[in-house]
Amino acid sequence: MVKHIVTFKLSGSTKERAAVALRFAEALKALPGQIECLESIEVGINENPAEDWDVVLTATLPSLADVAVYAAHPAHVAAASIIAGCKAARACVDYTVG
Repeated sequence: MVKHIVTFKLSGSTKERAAVALRFAEALKALPGQIECLESIEVGINENPAEDWDVVLTATLPSLADVAVYAAHPAHVAAASIIAGCKAARACVDYTVG
């Protein structure tokens, strides 16, 4: 099993970032029903104004190859397009569990 953890820093005002983060989170949470290899996804929106990153997701997939399938899936690409215009930074870690 692979954990796929991604954090996003968005640009714009606090209000703009919050609105985009909410739309993005809702789209991500719908993905397990659309992408067969995606076992689960948890999405969090930062509530701490002292921190710089806006959104984090933790997804569980069977293998690293499935991470690539997930990333290329049209539903994931559509979700990612929600933040395309305001994504200031992205960081990712993929690791095997067990």
